[in-house]
Amino acid sequence: MGALKGTMLDVDIWNFIWPIINVILLFILLRIFLFKPINKIMDDRTRSIKNDIDAAEKAKKEAEELKQQYADSISEAKEEANKIIMKAHDDAETERAAIIKKSQQEADQIVADADKAIENERKRVLRQAQSQIADLAIEAASKIIGENVDDEKNRRLVDNFLSDEEGGDK
Repeated sequence: MGALKGTMLDVDIWNFIWPIINVILLFILLRIFLFKPINKIMDDRTRSIKNDIDAAEKAKKEAEELKQQYADSISEAKEEANKIIMKAHDDAETERAAIIKKSQQEADQIVADADKAIENERKRVLRQAQSQIADLAIEAASKIIGENVDDEKNRRLVDNFLSDEEGGDK
C-alpha cells in the first residue's frame, strides 16, 4: 500500500488554501480597484439622474406656474376687454340719448319758432286786412254820406269795432 502515496486520493491542504487565498486576494483587489470606482461612477450617475429629475420637476412646476400666470393674464385681459366694451356701449347709449334729446329740443324749438312765425304772419295779415277793411268801410261810408268825414276819428271807430269782433271770435 505504500505505492499508493502519490495517488489521487491524497489530499493536499495547500491545494485548497491557495485557491481560497487567491479568490480572497482577487476579491480584495477587485473591490479596491474595480468595485469602488464602479460604485463611485454609479453613485455619481445616480446623483446626476436625480438632479436631472429634480431640475425637470422644478422646470415643470415653473412652466405650470407660468401657464397659470398666462391664463390669469388672459382672463384679466378678457375681463378688461369686456369692461371696455361695456363702457363703450354705455357711452354710446348715453351719447345716442343725448343726441336724440338735443334733436328733439331742436325740433321743438323749430316748431315753436315756426308757430311764432305763423302767428306773427297771421297777425300781420290780420292787421293788413283790418286796415284794408277800415279803408273800404270809410270809403263806403263817405260815398253813402256824400261828404268827407274825419279819417282819423272814423279809423279809430272801425279799428275798435274790428278789435271787438276779433276778441269775440276767439
